[in-house]
Amino acid sequence: MTLRSRISWRDLGAEALAGLLQRPGRSALTALGTVLGVSAFVAVLGITGTAGNQIDERFTALAATQVVVEDVGPPDMPASEGSFGPDSSARVQALNGVVHAGVWWPVPAKKPSISAAYGVVTGTEDLRFLAVEDGALSATHPKLQQGRLYDRFHSERGERVAVLGAVAASRLGVTRLDGQPAVFVDERPYTVIGIVSEVDRLPEALFSVMIPLSTAESDYGMPEQAAAKMLIETRLGAATVVAEQVAVALRPEAPERFRVISPVSPRSLHDSVLGDVNLLFVLLATISLVIGAFGIANTTLVGILERTSEIGLRRSLGARRWHIGAQFIMESTILGLLGGLVGTSLGVITVVIVSLAQQWTAVIAPWIIFPAPLVGAAAGLVAGIYPAWRAAATEPVEALRRLG
Repeated sequence: MTLRSRISWRDLGAEALAGLLQRPGRSALTALGTVLGVSAFVAVLGITGTAGNQIDERFTALAATQVVVEDVGPPDMPASEGSFGPDSSARVQALNGVVHAGVWWPVPAKKPSISAAYGVVTGTEDLRFLAVEDGALSATHPKLQQGRLYDRFHSERGERVAVLGAVAASRLGVTRLDGQPAVFVDERPYTVIGIVSEVDRLPEALFSVMIPLSTAESDYGMPEQAAAKMLIETRLGAATVVAEQVAVALRPEAPERFRVISPVSPRSLHDSVLGDVNLLFVLLATISLVIGAFGIANTTLVGILERTSEIGLRRSLGARRWHIGAQFIMESTILGLLGGLVGTSLGVITVVIVSLAQQWTAVIAPWIIFPAPLVGAAAGLVAGIYPAWRAAATEPVEALRRLG
C-alpha cells in the first residue's frame, strides 16, 4: 500500500511565512513594486475624485449661474437698429433670480488707435475696445487692482471714463491712477478710473479698454448688426428658468431676435475631463503594478535557485510537486497582499495630505480602498505562477546532488 503525503492549508501558510521571514529584507524589497503600484492606484483615484468634487462646486458656482443672450436680429435689420432696447437691463433685472445683467458689445471703431496720454504706445494692436454696461461689468465679478468701476451715474451723464483690464493697462503703461491718466482712442480722451486684475466671466475684459454704453453710443453710434450681447448672472438654480424667460422679457413681440445660451451641464463636463485624467493615471498605476509583479517573479526565481537543495530534500521526504508549487505561489501571494495593504495605506495618507494642503475635503470611494489589497494579492499570485512551476519541476536527485 502506497502512502501519499498530505499537507494542510494551515501548514502550507506557515511554511510560506517561514520562507519569507528567512530573508525579511529581500521580501520587503520584493514587495516594494506592489506597494508603489497599489499606492499610486489608490492615490490617483482618490485625488482625482477629490479634485472632481472641487470642480463640481466651482463650476456650478460660475457657469451654472451664467446666461448669455445674443442679438441675432432679422436679416434685413438696419445696422443702426439693435434688438436690445434702452430698458433691456431693467426688464431682465426684474426677472426672479437675476443678480446682475447688462449689455456689452465691441465698439464699432474702425481700427481704433489706442494710446496713453503721453504718446502713442506700440504693441497695442491686439487690445480690444468694448462698450460694457455697468450691470455686465458687475456680472464679471471683477477684482480691482486700483481705482473703481464706473456706475449708473457715469452712464447717465455719458462720462468719458474707462476701466482697463490688467493686460491693457500694462501694454498702455498705465500703472497709477493718482494722476488721473487718460487713454486716447482715435484721439478721444477717456479718463482711466479703474484697473481690473481678474474676472470670473468675460475674460476678454482683461485685454480691453471698457467704457459706458451711453458714452459709446454718443461717440460711435449703435453697435454693428448682431454684435451686442447681454451677460446675466443668476442665483444658483435659477439659470434654467431665466434662460426660458429672458427672450420674451426683452421683446415680447419678437423673442426670435435673441439666441439664449444657457449653462452646460457641469456633471457632463466634469465626467469628460476627469475621465481622461483618470484613464491616464490609472494606466501609469497599472504599469507600476506590472513592474512590481515582475519584481516579485524575478526575486522568487532567484530564491528558488538558492533553495534548490531545500526543495530536493523536501521532495525526497515525500513532498509532492503541487506542495512545492503551492508553497511558492502562496509566498508570492502573501507578498502581494502585504504590498497591497501597505500601498493602500500610503495612498490614503497621500490623498489626505494633498487635501489638507489644498484645503479640500478628501473624497475616497470605498470601492477604491477595499479591493486595492486584493489587487496586490492578485498581482503576487500571477507573478508566482511561473516560479512555482519551475520549483515544482525540480528533480529530487539533482537537488540532492547539489546538496552533497
